[in-house]
Amino acid sequence: MAGPLARTRELRHRFEAVAHQVRDRLSAHTWSVVQAALAAVLAWTIAGGLIQDHSPFFAPIAAVIALNASGGERGSNAIKLLTGVFIGIGAGELALVVGTGPTLTMAAGTLLAMIVAVAVNAERIVIGQAAASAILTTIFIADGSPGIDRLVDALLGAGVALVFSQLLFPARLVALLRRIEVDALTGMSGMLTGVAEALGEEGDVSSQQMVNRLGDLSGPMAELSRARESSMSTIRLSTIRWGDPQPVLDEDEIIERLILLAESCLFLCRSTAAMGAHERRELVPIVSGMADVLGILADDLSSREAREQAVEQALMTARMYGPGRPDDDQVTQATHLAVEMVATDIMLFAGIRFEEVEEVLQGELEDPLVPHPPGVPWLPWLRWRPRLDRFGRWRPGPPGSGPRRRWRSGPPR
Repeated sequence: MAGPLARTRELRHRFEAVAHQVRDRLSAHTWSVVQAALAAVLAWTIAGGLIQDHSPFFAPIAAVIALNASGGERGSNAIKLLTGVFIGIGAGELALVVGTGPTLTMAAGTLLAMIVAVAVNAERIVIGQAAASAILTTIFIADGSPGIDRLVDALLGAGVALVFSQLLFPARLVALLRRIEVDALTGMSGMLTGVAEALGEEGDVSSQQMVNRLGDLSGPMAELSRARESSMSTIRLSTIRWGDPQPVLDEDEIIERLILLAESCLFLCRSTAAMGAHERRELVPIVSGMADVLGILADDLSSREAREQAVEQALMTARMYGPGRPDDDQVTQATHLAVEMVATDIMLFAGIRFEEVEEVLQGELEDPLVPHPPGVPWLPWLRWRPRLDRFGRWRPGPPGSGPRRRWRSGPPR
């Protein structure tokens, strides 16, 4: 009887986990999907009213594809889309002029569009969009609309996407970066939890499991690196540059600390994998404790209380393992150093100054100050105000001008 009950509980837990993942995906992407649908309807309506007697299918397609990117990349995605559409429509029109049959015409237009896109060193999304535009141009020429109509449709669709992404619903880049940080912390916590479980097992299975766990962090770390790169380009190419980019720059520094924390966690896992069986079992509560600390941060990243609790528990876990002895072997010394590095990076990520971290580890400072975490501005250009020169003409202020750091939820560091 216990067997069926255990299987039922396991199935229920799996169903709850899947339902939780689906709910998280829907909550993260539903609004962007609704925006894309609204943009498609608006682009279709405008293009259909502007140019009579044709089917403006390029307009909604352009709007949806341009908005089908992460919030910080939707503007540049619209420009890439337009490049591909222009190449594809031009290649399709040329193929229609010289083509002898529908199949050969479509093949020639598609081939020419992709060759031109590759020749100009376009990205994969541009190459695919160029091919799709050429296919649509050669297939739907029966409606009699000239090529210029399709170009206007594409311009209208991309224009609607730019209005949605840059003016009406600009990307909350800090919030996007914060979600990526939460995912990375969750991944690190899961990796350390799995390593702690493997440390308590016997034989070569334990070592193999720990090695397999080291790859679990490659995805979150790659996502963090991509986020840092895209955040800088987003500041240059979006309406964020009109306002104060300092919140994004501050969050970029936090991501850099998180990358260092991930590297420390990897170092801890690799050093524990090289230790003997008895020493591994002693490290189970240490590694598990650090995993719990990262879980606390991931559960409520915007809470000062959560950061204080994480710092306190990280210190308690590190002191439980101790500083090590001079006669320890190299692997044991490396493991002590790894535990200290993880605790240090957790405190730095929580906002404690580096000078204070060293004093805390040496026991000279018992109650370090954990600052309030940075707030998340609702709109990227909320602090932007138009400025007039002495002739009464409008001119934007330089990037980063205007009041700084007033958006924070607490006192400055």
